[in-house]
Amino acid sequence: MTAPSPPRQSPWSERVAIVRRYHEMESRLTASVSERMLDLACLQPGMRVLDLASGMGEPSLRAALRVGPTGFVLGTDLVDGMLEAAREQARAQNLSNIEFRAVDAEALDLPEQSFDAATVRWALMYMARPERALARVWHALRPSGRLVCACWAGLEQVEYVSLPRKSIEPFRQPPPIDSEAPGVFRFSDPERLRTVLAHSGFTLEHVEAMHIPVMEAADGAEVARWIREFGGPVAKLVAELTPEEQRSWEEGVARECEHHRRDGKVQLGGVTWLAVARRT
Repeated sequence: MTAPSPPRQSPWSERVAIVRRYHEMESRLTASVSERMLDLACLQPGMRVLDLASGMGEPSLRAALRVGPTGFVLGTDLVDGMLEAAREQARAQNLSNIEFRAVDAEALDLPEQSFDAATVRWALMYMARPERALARVWHALRPSGRLVCACWAGLEQVEYVSLPRKSIEPFRQPPPIDSEAPGVFRFSDPERLRTVLAHSGFTLEHVEAMHIPVMEAADGAEVARWIREFGGPVAKLVAELTPEEQRSWEEGVARECEHHRRDGKVQLGGVTWLAVARRT
């Protein structure tokens, strides 16, 4: 899943339309994360790869290019509308070695030891019962098969979340972050991820950090629109402000954005953990 902090209060069709609108930008900005995940998975031509919560095709489409026509990639997601965009890209790239299947990761039913590697980018932390999804992956991987996960670090290291929260504080108190519940920061501590992986039969072998942007904009007004469109608790609070408060909020967003301007554009992202585990 590639979109940050999914807007749970929006209908799926609306969410798909919003994510489609920003997909090209996010895919371009986060390409290095996807490529590094595939490096860590040690993909080779002919390998079979399982990608959980593929969204609109990251990193599954890139994996299909790496394993080549003799390999195979299965990308899954809860929302078929998201996967339809991935299928469109696969057809545009003439990729015949990839399949996208709408299925809950916790209910995957795959042949035992049928995949060489698995990936899950920014999605494990949103799953209601991640250990169940990991158990399904363990079942599908061959012995010593690699699983590569991407999870966000803590709030102060992830400005695409901290900036919106900071911007609303003069007007409303944002809800507390529950690191135990499904959400962005559920696995901000790699040791918590280690425990869940071990419970599901994996050994965590390597963790590294990358700072990556997930969105860019010309100015604060574009960032304010991005915050509103992606929903979440801050957007809900913004919608409750008076027109005057909303104008003040937008001005505050613009001021904060200037701290994140690089090469003429505002970029928001954060530190992500990349974790490599093996099926034991």
